[in-house]
Amino acid sequence: MPSSERLLLTMTSLRALCAALQREGYQLVGPTVRDGAIVQAEIQGVDDLPIGWTEVQEAGTYRLKRRTDGALFGYSIGPQSAKQFFFPPRLRLLQLRRKDGSFIVNTEMAPSSPLALIGVRSCDLHAIEVQDRVFLNGPFVDPDYAARRRKAFVVAVNCGQAGGTCFCVSMNTGPRVTFGFDLCLTELLDGEHRFVVDVGSERGAQLLASLAPQGASEGDCREANTAVDRAAAGMGRQFEAGAVKDLLYRNLDHPQWDDVASRCLSCTNCTLVCPTCFCATVEDVTDLGGETAERWRRWDSCFTLQHSYVHGGSVRPTTRAQYRQWLVHKLATWIDQFGSSGCVGCGRCIT
Repeated sequence: MPSSERLLLTMTSLRALCAALQREGYQLVGPTVRDGAIVQAEIQGVDDLPIGWTEVQEAGTYRLKRRTDGALFGYSIGPQSAKQFFFPPRLRLLQLRRKDGSFIVNTEMAPSSPLALIGVRSCDLHAIEVQDRVFLNGPFVDPDYAARRRKAFVVAVNCGQAGGTCFCVSMNTGPRVTFGFDLCLTELLDGEHRFVVDVGSERGAQLLASLAPQGASEGDCREANTAVDRAAAGMGRQFEAGAVKDLLYRNLDHPQWDDVASRCLSCTNCTLVCPTCFCATVEDVTDLGGETAERWRRWDSCFTLQHSYVHGGSVRPTTRAQYRQWLVHKLATWIDQFGSSGCVGCGRCIT
């Protein structure tokens, strides 16, 4: 079983870790700077990480900012989570092609290369657990999600700073990583650039053993704990999670819903960046010649009219109704449905 001893990696051994994952056949995905943001994308190694970058986030505001050091994970979270890699925004489910008076059916298969997710934060690990309940642990297993999810290797990172819209402490989802990882890093920047490592799985232990890491000193462990405690004390937002469910149920007709609706654009961005939202729709399309038909699944949102469309029209035709549905489901009825809140305190919807 994995050891409880905390280990230490240098920058050189972190590069070796990435190389070892690639030799094992993993495709690396992690944070990188692109288009003025820290996004999740395929990377080749440490040099593709957002070295020396952080971000400033507030309500409706996101900006990159240069740090004064060479931190690899010196930011809170970017606009994207791991959701897109297990539950793709657009996925072809099957294709039909005419041949000799009949049809050839091609079903889609998950990518052959398993993913190694680098830099996953605690709030997003809790979000993955939420999605697992929907796609893996419910009465119907999604085969594409299952294939992607079960092969994934997770290198998590404890947060060393909080963002302006973070409130994971209020939701008991961070900033310290406690489960759902193979390896977890805590970045230390004073003196030599190094990483305290916690092992969370047997395969994580086996991979780490091949790098022959040294044990972390008591001082390193203390510094790592202090960094996470500092992030916990620096949350940009607070939220009384225990009281909100009954509060929402008592106020379904409160005028505040109209006030929000008067400013909301129904753009769906809050649901698209949310790491737990799982709404989707299915579309059937054909080519102009009628020789090929395809079925696609794509992300949907409760802010669209078609999301609640039944015969005769939409059940929620107004922005007020759509916004209320999203917030009440996320913070109240989700608890009745799944036994936990649908919010992990990442703050992306606020940003």
